[in-house]
Amino acid sequence: MSDRLPDLPRTPAHPATSYVTLAGADWLASASPHPDDVHALWALHPEAPSVLPCGTAFDVINAPALFGRRMVDRLWSDGPGSGPVAAHRGRILLFAAPGTAQRLPALLVWEEWAAAVPPLLCHGSGDAVTIPPLYPHPGPAARTRPRSGPHAITAAADDDPVAGSRWLVAPDVRRPWLPGPDVLLWACVRAARPGAGEAREAAGQPRVSALVQAGG
Repeated sequence: MSDRLPDLPRTPAHPATSYVTLAGADWLASASPHPDDVHALWALHPEAPSVLPCGTAFDVINAPALFGRRMVDRLWSDGPGSGPVAAHRGRILLFAAPGTAQRLPALLVWEEWAAAVPPLLCHGSGDAVTIPPLYPHPGPAARTRPRSGPHAITAAADDDPVAGSRWLVAPDVRRPWLPGPDVLLWACVRAARPGAGEAREAAGQPRVSALVQAGG
């Protein structure tokens, strides 16, 4: 399976923008009925993940990591691009237009390749998702243990819950384009087809796995 993110421009920026801009933060906060409270929380803890409701500003399609990477690959190499995309605890979160969570499963039922699509978690109205911190995590927190001599030994913390949560395509405008159910159905089918896009995958593009691991 492909684990490469196509090296294509996203408006003037690279699609792998890994931090949320102020405009992007405004859009994320608009998902909450109390956006000012969300901004206040981020001001105090910008390094922490947060939970936002779905169904108003966005829905989220939650895919297994490998299949989600193939979907993003197809969207950028052969399709219209993607909306914001995040990695969280071994899953890929694709932000989609409101209503997508309800319609996509019904559309998949009618597709020939539906059996090859792994179970997707579709978060819509009434659901909430955990989103990554606004800024990239600097890596596993270093802990210091004393030793004799003038220097200290530092070791990476292995139990850091934030390291596995980061943006792959972070929101950077107040109204980002979001794929609807038809576009994500197309991406699912392309990702499920064996051998689809093999030539593009060999082009030496940035690896999504590298992006996921860079934050931790």
